[in-house]
Amino acid sequence: MLLLLSTSIFLVSCKSNTKPVEKETYMMGTVVQLKIYGTNAEKATELALKRISDIESKMSVNIETSEITKLNAKAGISGQKLSRDTYSVIEKSVQYSKLSGEALDATIEPIVKLWGIGTDKERVPSKDEIQEKLKLVDYKDILLDKKNSTVQLRRTGQAIDLGAIAKGYTADELKKVLIDNKISSALINLGGNVFAVGSKTDGTSWNIGIQNPLDTRGQYIGTISVTDKSVVTSGNYERYFIANGKRYHHIFDPKTGYPSEAGLISTTIVSDKSIDGDALSTSTYILGLSKGLKLIESIKGVDAIFITKDKKVYVTAGLKDSFNLTNKEFIYEKR
Repeated sequence: MLLLLSTSIFLVSCKSNTKPVEKETYMMGTVVQLKIYGTNAEKATELALKRISDIESKMSVNIETSEITKLNAKAGISGQKLSRDTYSVIEKSVQYSKLSGEALDATIEPIVKLWGIGTDKERVPSKDEIQEKLKLVDYKDILLDKKNSTVQLRRTGQAIDLGAIAKGYTADELKKVLIDNKISSALINLGGNVFAVGSKTDGTSWNIGIQNPLDTRGQYIGTISVTDKSVVTSGNYERYFIANGKRYHHIFDPKTGYPSEAGLISTTIVSDKSIDGDALSTSTYILGLSKGLKLIESIKGVDAIFITKDKKVYVTAGLKDSFNLTNKEFIYEKR
């Protein structure tokens, strides 16, 4: 068995006369990289790290005292009063479950735990085990009480996992922290959830590399030029293990209980808000090329780069002038 953890997007180049404050650490189960420019960069970096820790302490299923852990423990019994952070992320997740035709489902946690990918308990469960846990997966059983900021899971054994959306919310919150501290140029990377805040200090756009999903970390298929945008990628290479010669990755289809195999190996979403990019990168990966493109093209201000297992790259109209395919092994299918 082999486990690989990799970030999906990275800065290709950033020439500047101003030296940034740079910080790399491990939080939220991934590598966090911050590159912040400006006179308040030191303070902003410190506050950004505190904000990440604050959100993680509320939303992690791996922290016994988190709000999510408490909510899951009360499944089928009673509701849990939540902070604005956690309630709003669960509410947004439900909205995307509806929008994606149930491709995204925060109640996937029983399936995630069953497979154990990324832990020392990873394994291929039996079909019977998967079918039994699938009975607990249904976002419609998330009961929202906005007035009291309370959420309840309808049935015992159900559990929420916000892994497909929490990093996006966190990136958006970090941008707020930076703006509040008068930072106009920064790069946030939460394990593949990138937020290019503003432009580079010389006024030009950031150049972000899109990881080659069939190669080692740091090898990219092309670059995208962005200013003040979120760029989020999901791929089957990010977290997986191999058993009996077959790769099992961490993006589960809520309808089957198995890692999604809809023909895509990488989905990148470019949007104004990272929470949207996070939810949509997972949703479209599970939906596949045709349905994924249809979904993205129905949402104003959101674009995508999809890579299929036969090395074809599909780019939505809004990115045609900013995406540059540099790897000749891949075929650019213009739309």
